[in-house]
Amino acid sequence: MEISCTEVSPLPPALLLPEAGRPAPGLRASAGIIAAYFVLQFAVGIAFALAIGVMAALSPTGPGIDAAIRTTLGQPAMQALVAILSLGVAAPLTLWRARRTWPQLWLLARPPGFGFTPPRHLSFFALAVAAGLAAPILGSLLTQWLAHGHTVTQDIQQIGGNTPLGLRIPLVLVVVCVGPLVEELLFRGVLLSALMKRAHVGWAVAGSSLLFALVHLPGLQYQWYALPNLILLALLLAGLRLRSGSIWPAVLAHGANNLLAVAVWFVAINPPG
Repeated sequence: MEISCTEVSPLPPALLLPEAGRPAPGLRASAGIIAAYFVLQFAVGIAFALAIGVMAALSPTGPGIDAAIRTTLGQPAMQALVAILSLGVAAPLTLWRARRTWPQLWLLARPPGFGFTPPRHLSFFALAVAAGLAAPILGSLLTQWLAHGHTVTQDIQQIGGNTPLGLRIPLVLVVVCVGPLVEELLFRGVLLSALMKRAHVGWAVAGSSLLFALVHLPGLQYQWYALPNLILLALLLAGLRLRSGSIWPAVLAHGANNLLAVAVWFVAINPPG
């Protein structure tokens, strides 16, 4: 039997059904690894700021620790460097911890598995790209309607707008590639599996999507009218995860969503200079 270039061999039936016999991650463990991921990013940023302050204090003509930290972190280039370092440290450690904690769930297609396996059909990749590019456009319209003329700002937008090209490129890479991979593992892998073990799939998707939106609000300066857009994106990503039997379409859609955002922010609005 021939297989077209748009198809892959179907996964074994056992992988297409919920793995009821497999132990799902606990809610406490799920919350713990998500919290640790964001706390670790914050800790790396603090450590970097303290290092800058100490080096300034050791200089005979230095402005002092507090002044050095404020001056240095007020520069867009240094803010971008902090973002790159924070995610660059937190992401691999989180992936390593999840792999070490739940090795038996890594390659399972259906929850409680994390879905690091090919999707049931390659067409899910095309669907993921289309959905990832459409989501920010529709979400932006929804956010602007809810904002009633208020300016919608995001920390990464302000950081990237004036960042030199040498740092803008690695910043785009971590925003488009690294961040989506880790967040899909955490929210559509670990957390969704934990919730589906204890609640109906609809409630599990809703709960994981709401938490995904809430943890991103600080980066949007707590502008509540951005919340529906984030929830809409999370619901879309959860649908891709469950329908495809793989986490990779959700990672791709998440990356495409971020790519369109950074393309608009870093190229169209603020061209590299």
